[in-house]
Amino acid sequence: MEQIGTFAASAYTIRDLHLFRDIDDEQIAQALAECAVVRLDTGATVEDSNRARLYIVLRGALAVEADTRNGMADGTVSKILPGESVGEQSVLDEAANLASISALEESELLVIEGELVWKLIDQSNGLARNLLRLLSFRIRAANALLRRRQKLGEFYRQLSMNDGLTGLYNRAWMNDMLPKLIATAQRAGTPLALVMLDLDHFKRFNDTHGHLAGDDALRAAADVISTALRPSDFALRYGGEELMVILPETPEPLALMVADRLCARMREAPIFRDMRIPLPHITASFGVALLAPGMDDSALIAAADAALYRAKDGGRNRVSR
Repeated sequence: MEQIGTFAASAYTIRDLHLFRDIDDEQIAQALAECAVVRLDTGATVEDSNRARLYIVLRGALAVEADTRNGMADGTVSKILPGESVGEQSVLDEAANLASISALEESELLVIEGELVWKLIDQSNGLARNLLRLLSFRIRAANALLRRRQKLGEFYRQLSMNDGLTGLYNRAWMNDMLPKLIATAQRAGTPLALVMLDLDHFKRFNDTHGHLAGDDALRAAADVISTALRPSDFALRYGGEELMVILPETPEPLALMVADRLCARMREAPIFRDMRIPLPHITASFGVALLAPGMDDSALIAAADAALYRAKDGGRNRVSR
């Protein structure tokens, strides 16, 4: 960064500076007269940006990446164009400027020391208003960015809770939500049923038709489940070819009825959409367990798993409790 003159010796006026717009004050012009004008080559950084200074772009453009030295950098870069400024926060805080400032192209900057900025604020109500407007705009922009990040974070959180193959919830979701659903049911004294199902002879299906067809079978099974449940029910892929259904506020007779309906629909689910290919079918074994007093999520899953094995031992393609 090389000083090439002063503001008074340059071709610029205070009308070129956004912070000083609509301010016709000869004293301010005189105060800025001896402020340094510096040149910054393309890609060069402001090496003394840690000082409480205000930098105003006269020509060119700057890239500003905030908070690079306190561990808060997130890759967000602001572009500062002619007339715009950076460093207001450091001046107001009378603290180091933690922004990384670099030139996107060869640029000329007006440098105003923090002490002088404060004197000008005391001297000019117009400057104080302009500064407040600028800070208000930046706060609004920061809040909008924060909301977008929160929405994006929620999107990725939800994405991490879904199984990529079937679109159902995954085990991470279950580990988070099942204890909460159980606590709600126990607190309200309402029934809760858990249905665990396993696709019958799935290894044989894969060996016969290939793993891609096996993926199609899992997606078909997931579609059978998701289209047959109420909005208040939950379906998830527990692992491999094991799926699970959580039925809040569902007594045992109704849970068994739901499992029987799913079992029947599973037998009818088409796997290959291409009718030139032989149309195999899948079946599944179902185990139904009801939440008992004092039972936690592990015990409920164990009860459903035991019921599932009884269905398998009974000949598969059936429901057991």
